[in-house]
Amino acid sequence: MSWGGPNFVIALIAMSMIGGLVTTWIRAKNGYPIEDERGEMTPRPNPDADRKIELLSHENERLTGQIMRLEERIAVLERIATDPADRIAREIDALR
Repeated sequence: MSWGGPNFVIALIAMSMIGGLVTTWIRAKNGYPIEDERGEMTPRPNPDADRKIELLSHENERLTGQIMRLEERIAVLERIATDPADRIAREIDALR
């Protein structure tokens, strides 16, 4: 085998491909993220991720509703604080 021949080049390519496969296999076996063709890391799929997203979405909806109710209450309190006292007294007497 000569150093400049095609067999040497093919052997180098084969060794680098085998090294890449072994490295990927070890990373996957031990739970590390795996690199794609561009060298970017791809995260491992998380089976609980969909459930967590669903729970967070429901909590977000609940909190959004709570914020809207609190904004309505604050608007009422602001109206009470800024309205003249005699108007508030008339409205209270009208409710009795």
